[in-house]
Amino acid sequence: MRQHLRSIDSSLPIGLAAEKIASELSQNAYSITDQFLTPEEVASLISYVKSLQEEDHLKKAGIGKQQSFQIASEIRGDYIRWIDTKNCDAILEPLMGRLSELMDYLNRTCFLGLKDFETHVAYYPPGTFYRRHVDRFQHNAHRVVSFVLYLNSDWVPADGGQLMLYPDDNSTFEVAPVAGRLAMFLSDMPHEVLKSFAGRYSITGWMLNQLKELTFL
Repeated sequence: MRQHLRSIDSSLPIGLAAEKIASELSQNAYSITDQFLTPEEVASLISYVKSLQEEDHLKKAGIGKQQSFQIASEIRGDYIRWIDTKNCDAILEPLMGRLSELMDYLNRTCFLGLKDFETHVAYYPPGTFYRRHVDRFQHNAHRVVSFVLYLNSDWVPADGGQLMLYPDDNSTFEVAPVAGRLAMFLSDMPHEVLKSFAGRYSITGWMLNQLKELTFL
């Protein structure tokens, strides 16, 4: 049964937003929060990621990691740019700060053993998608919680690009990629990005149970 996202207006301080997210992750294995950042911060990030795309700073994304990495457009069509979370552009600092606070809160309340997070800008050109998959690599299983901050102003259903979650074998949950919305889910949950019919922008990442630099070993 496909469930459609009910709009949640959550302009909450990080403490209250984190409490809501932790509770929903514990109960449902996913959480949806609108207005995770202020409208001004979201607008700045939209301009930032669009400028990266327009100036050709994004590279074709692949599947797998290390020796198993490969480009497979029939599975995944987005373009990305990795973010240095410890030395990022100033425009990204509010988001990095809130994610760090959120990670600390999830550790205190959900005992997930999170130690770091990695993240990148993502752009899906019209006509692209990401087939059903899980984010946690079989031989490098350090991704615990996945997150996506959407940056699509004036999104309408005809634009496509919805996130489809598969919490279990009998249910699905559809998330519209509207600007300022934060989707979080456990990284071993199957999911996919439906075909986009307009450019689709986000900042996507993973909270890890290992320091980021050690996940390449």
